[in-house]
Amino acid sequence: MIDREHKLSLSRQSQILGLCRASLYYEAVPISGQDMELMRLIDEIHLKYPFYGIRRVRNELRDLGHDVGRQHVSTLMRKMGISALYQKPRLSIRHPKHKIYPYLLRGLEITRANHVWAADITYLPMAKGFCYLVAVMDWASRKVLAWRLSNTLDTSFCTEALEEAITKYGKPEIFNTDQGSQFTSDDFTDVLKGHGIDISMDGKGQWTDNVFVERLWRSVKYEEVYLKAYGSVVEARRGLAAYFEFYNQRRRHQGLDYRTPNEVYLTTLPDRLVAA
Repeated sequence: MIDREHKLSLSRQSQILGLCRASLYYEAVPISGQDMELMRLIDEIHLKYPFYGIRRVRNELRDLGHDVGRQHVSTLMRKMGISALYQKPRLSIRHPKHKIYPYLLRGLEITRANHVWAADITYLPMAKGFCYLVAVMDWASRKVLAWRLSNTLDTSFCTEALEEAITKYGKPEIFNTDQGSQFTSDDFTDVLKGHGIDISMDGKGQWTDNVFVERLWRSVKYEEVYLKAYGSVVEARRGLAAYFEFYNQRRRHQGLDYRTPNEVYLTTLPDRLVAA
């Protein structure tokens, strides 16, 4: 750790620790209120038109009265971790050295709980800042099994959500994600392999390969996040806990014949079916 009062010069301390001296004088520039508003609007535009690239997003912003340049939009989208779906996966950026697994769900009939689980990450705007949300979902029932918030796009919060889901609900036969570095990392895939779970990954930029989680994000944002404008991560965590309880236990889905995720999950568990 750098000690500015130490008799050794900062240059020598930096050299010993293998640090760049210039980094000692860097102070992070806070995101302006104007940029936070632009990021919130970009998130809404991207959710509604996920195939829009930088130029189209910029044009949408201009239609809303924000005279912003293409480069600035690009910078903000990169900070948010999103991009047009035809270019590459969104929040989860592919790591060139990580193994990519094949997509196993094409043509597969998924009608029972714990057959296939899926996970994804999304950006969440707040009143003063932003964070990231990862969720693990049972594919057949749409039940949210576990979720975590983080202020960085690291791997640990994804692994924590995965381990919690397995602890609470057992394990699926197949786990599907996009090709993002969080999900292709050894920390994440080793958990899946350790439980004998087959790993499936979407085709590059193919959001339809994980469509039910994409629909979850739309519900979460329009029914909860955009209405609340959380003031802090603590407030976001509290609000999302209440929302996911409602989503699992009370929100009826047209695609589930107007049943709740909990109802479908419990009635399609393999052991329940055998007992019946």
